[in-house]
Amino acid sequence: MDIKDYMHRLGQQAKQAGREISRADSSKKNAALLKIAEVIDSKRDFLSSENQQDLAAGEKNGLDAASLDRLALTPARITAMIDGLKQVAALPDPVGEITDLNYQPSGIQVGQMRVPLGVIGIIYESRPNVTVDAAALCLKSGNACILRGGSEAIHSNRAIANCITEGLQATGLPIAAVQIVETTDRAAVGELITMNQYVDVIVPRGGKSLIERISREATIPVIKHLDGICHVYIDDSADMDKAIAIAMNAKTHRYGVCNAMETLLVAKNIAAKILPLLAEQYRTKGVELRGCAKTCSLINCSRATEEDWHTEYLAPILSIKIVTGIDEAMAHINQYSSAHTEAIVTENYTLARRFLREVDSSSVMVNASTRFADGFEYGLGAEIGISTDKLHARGPVGLKGLTSLKYIVLGDGHIRQ
Repeated sequence: MDIKDYMHRLGQQAKQAGREISRADSSKKNAALLKIAEVIDSKRDFLSSENQQDLAAGEKNGLDAASLDRLALTPARITAMIDGLKQVAALPDPVGEITDLNYQPSGIQVGQMRVPLGVIGIIYESRPNVTVDAAALCLKSGNACILRGGSEAIHSNRAIANCITEGLQATGLPIAAVQIVETTDRAAVGELITMNQYVDVIVPRGGKSLIERISREATIPVIKHLDGICHVYIDDSADMDKAIAIAMNAKTHRYGVCNAMETLLVAKNIAAKILPLLAEQYRTKGVELRGCAKTCSLINCSRATEEDWHTEYLAPILSIKIVTGIDEAMAHINQYSSAHTEAIVTENYTLARRFLREVDSSSVMVNASTRFADGFEYGLGAEIGISTDKLHARGPVGLKGLTSLKYIVLGDGHIRQ
């Protein structure tokens, strides 16, 4: 297979399909999403068996536990994919929405209309559910997409793609609106991220090395985040029960995800009371604790290094630091955070407001687990990724993040004097 010719053929097909899907009305796009959900539901056993091939190959090739967890298509995750499709179908269609329409002194009306981005290239590793999330969001927002999943999930991604194709065919939408890159050759990625004549935006989802490579080599705009170094700060006015529940959930709900807490910050006035309780619960979950000197004097843990504060573990490891208060907590976050998600646990309204205003991350929370930083939980139906950039989208990227705005002008024979 000539990779360049193959990828450019996908690009040409996507460009044509993008024009068609951008004109599709909401009812037709919603019908396609619901049909895809129906097909996936009817093919659960097929999806599971194909996924088992990937899991078996992954174990044979030495994938670690976190990678295997991301790769698994459990019954609950298949249900979540179906629910995501239905939720996206139920969301308002952003395409064609007109806002800020105002008369100008000349008599013309000027406003903005929301329009699709065009063709979106999505490169991801491990998680096959991304195939459905990406397809759903791109279809509803009027975009075509080219999906390049990791080689470790090739059987799962092909099976899901078959379901998507069946749903598109049944509802009369172009099947090239969602295309899977069938080859696992890494050269396909190099082609995809430089096909400016066909692709409008690249969204990478995966490990830091993948995203760094794409950010460095792409000639197309990229929506991305490199790390998920998320923090929870327990203030000395925190409710103990809330703080323990949030700190446990943020770390142990799932380890290999970008919105898991990696560093726990605790105010010194509450540290002696809460840290021994948390340490005991973390140990029952098998979490390795690494703390600052003050933390080590209160609980049994290894000493954290400078590197630990910079590390996204994606594993049952947690760094802990005792701070004097909110100012030191925010200073630590500003220095070490990857600008993904931070949370404060406090009953002090004034401090909560300060934290929301002064912490410069894509998601900032009060009295809630960082695990909520997710498109599905935010009511977006699904997400195509998390953006820690400030342009063009920030945080979980849903439907509106996959559109742009153009100015529209309405007149009645107006001419400029």
